[in-house]
Amino acid sequence: MTEAGKEGTKGNISLNLRHLRKANRFSQEDVAEKIGVTRQAVAKWESGDSLPDIVNCEALADLYNVSLNDLVRFDPNQEGITIPPKDKHIFGMVTLNEK
Repeated sequence: MTEAGKEGTKGNISLNLRHLRKANRFSQEDVAEKIGVTRQAVAKWESGDSLPDIVNCEALADLYNVSLNDLVRFDPNQEGITIPPKDKHIFGMVTLNEK
């Protein structure tokens, strides 16, 4: 993976973690307690200063009910939508009540 690819993934993870925590109305302390890490670790992940290891990524994906792949790779800026729940993807848009 290129440096740009690593930075993109790192940015995606931190953005996704911030969004998911706020969407679930958790504090950083709540998340830390639920997955067994410190609040400072959660803060570093959300700021992009460090990355969670694979075990913590899996715990975070389970906590937020998203796929591990989406947690790590989903880019809301590119997709134009927020990270979807596990096994729920939007493939297109339809307009209802239109002939």
